[in-house]
Amino acid sequence: MVDTSAISATQAYSRTMANGVGGNNSGTTVGADEMVNGQSFAEMLADAGGAAIENGVASEQVSLDATTGTAGLADIVTAVSNAEATLETVVAVRDRVIQAYQDIIKMPI
Repeated sequence: MVDTSAISATQAYSRTMANGVGGNNSGTTVGADEMVNGQSFAEMLADAGGAAIENGVASEQVSLDATTGTAGLADIVTAVSNAEATLETVVAVRDRVIQAYQDIIKMPI
Protein backbone atom coordinates (compact mmCIF):
# COMPACT_ATOMS: atom_id res chain seq x y z
CA MET A 1 0.00 0.00 0.00
CA VAL A 2 1.24 3.51 -0.78
CA ASP A 3 1.99 5.83 2.15
CA THR A 4 -0.09 9.00 1.70
CA SER A 5 0.69 10.75 4.98
CA ALA A 6 1.41 14.47 4.96
CA ILE A 7 5.01 14.08 6.11
CA SER A 8 5.73 11.52 3.41
CA ALA A 9 4.25 13.82 0.79
CA THR A 10 6.28 16.76 2.05
CA GLN A 11 9.48 14.75 2.03
CA ALA A 12 8.77 13.46 -1.47
CA TYR A 13 8.14 16.99 -2.70
CA SER A 14 11.35 18.25 -1.10
CA ARG A 15 13.33 15.41 -2.65
CA THR A 16 11.78 16.06 -6.06
CA MET A 17 12.66 19.76 -5.88
CA ALA A 18 16.22 18.97 -4.82
CA ASN A 19 16.64 16.45 -7.62
CA GLY A 20 15.09 18.75 -10.20
CA VAL A 21 17.09 21.84 -9.26
CA GLY A 22 20.54 20.46 -8.69
CA GLY A 23 20.24 16.80 -7.87
CA ASN A 24 21.44 13.77 -9.73
CA ASN A 25 17.96 12.68 -10.90
CA SER A 26 18.68 9.16 -9.73
CA GLY A 27 14.98 8.32 -9.45
CA THR A 28 15.10 7.36 -5.79
CA THR A 29 11.90 7.37 -3.79
CA VAL A 30 11.35 8.91 -0.41
CA GLY A 31 9.93 6.72 2.34
CA ALA A 32 8.45 7.75 5.64
CA ASP A 33 11.62 6.61 7.43
CA GLU A 34 13.98 8.67 5.27
CA MET A 35 15.04 12.09 6.52
CA VAL A 36 15.54 14.98 4.10
CA ASN A 37 18.70 16.88 4.91
CA GLY A 38 18.66 20.63 4.79
CA GLN A 39 17.16 23.65 6.42
CA SER A 40 13.88 23.28 8.30
CA PHE A 41 10.93 25.54 7.62
CA ALA A 42 11.41 27.33 10.94
CA GLU A 43 15.08 27.95 10.15
CA MET A 44 14.16 29.27 6.71
CA LEU A 45 11.64 31.68 8.24
CA ALA A 46 14.16 32.80 10.86
CA ASP A 47 16.76 33.46 8.16
CA ALA A 48 14.24 35.38 6.05
CA GLY A 49 13.17 37.43 9.06
CA GLY A 50 16.79 38.18 9.92
CA ALA A 51 17.46 39.27 6.35
CA ALA A 52 14.41 41.57 6.43
CA ILE A 53 15.60 43.14 9.68
CA GLU A 54 19.12 43.61 8.29
CA ASN A 55 17.64 45.29 5.21
CA GLY A 56 15.63 47.64 7.42
CA VAL A 57 18.67 48.52 9.51
CA ALA A 58 20.70 49.20 6.36
CA SER A 59 17.93 51.46 5.03
CA GLU A 60 17.82 53.35 8.33
CA GLN A 61 21.58 53.83 8.18
CA VAL A 62 21.31 55.30 4.68
CA SER A 63 18.54 57.55 5.98
CA LEU A 64 20.83 58.77 8.76
CA ASP A 65 23.62 59.28 6.25
CA ALA A 66 21.23 61.34 4.12
CA THR A 67 20.48 63.68 7.02
CA THR A 68 24.20 64.31 7.49
CA GLY A 69 24.71 64.78 3.76
CA THR A 70 27.05 61.82 3.25
CA ALA A 71 24.64 59.68 1.18
CA GLY A 72 23.92 60.36 -2.46
CA LEU A 73 20.49 60.54 -4.01
CA ALA A 74 20.96 57.20 -5.78
CA ASP A 75 21.83 55.53 -2.46
CA ILE A 76 18.72 56.96 -0.83
CA VAL A 77 16.41 55.87 -3.66
CA THR A 78 17.93 52.37 -3.68
CA ALA A 79 17.58 52.01 0.08
CA VAL A 80 13.96 53.17 0.02
CA SER A 81 13.14 50.78 -2.85
CA ASN A 82 14.76 47.85 -1.04
CA ALA A 83 12.94 48.67 2.18
CA GLU A 84 9.63 48.96 0.34
CA ALA A 85 10.11 45.62 -1.43
CA THR A 86 11.05 43.94 1.83
CA LEU A 87 8.02 45.36 3.63
CA GLU A 88 5.68 44.27 0.83
CA THR A 89 7.14 40.76 0.96
CA VAL A 90 6.76 40.53 4.74
CA VAL A 91 3.16 41.76 4.55
CA ALA A 92 2.35 39.27 1.77
CA VAL A 93 3.80 36.37 3.76
CA ARG A 94 1.94 37.49 6.88
CA ASP A 95 -1.33 37.67 4.96
CA ARG A 96 -0.81 34.17 3.54
CA VAL A 97 -0.02 32.73 6.97
CA ILE A 98 -3.15 34.33 8.44
CA GLN A 99 -5.25 33.03 5.55
CA ALA A 100 -3.85 29.51 6.00
CA TYR A 101 -4.56 29.66 9.73
CA GLN A 102 -8.14 30.78 9.08
CA ASP A 103 -8.61 27.97 6.55
CA ILE A 104 -7.38 25.43 9.10
CA ILE A 105 -9.71 26.84 11.77
CA LYS A 106 -12.67 26.50 9.39
CA MET A 107 -12.00 22.79 8.76
CA PRO A 108 -14.52 20.44 10.32
CA ILE A 109 -13.25 18.13 13.01
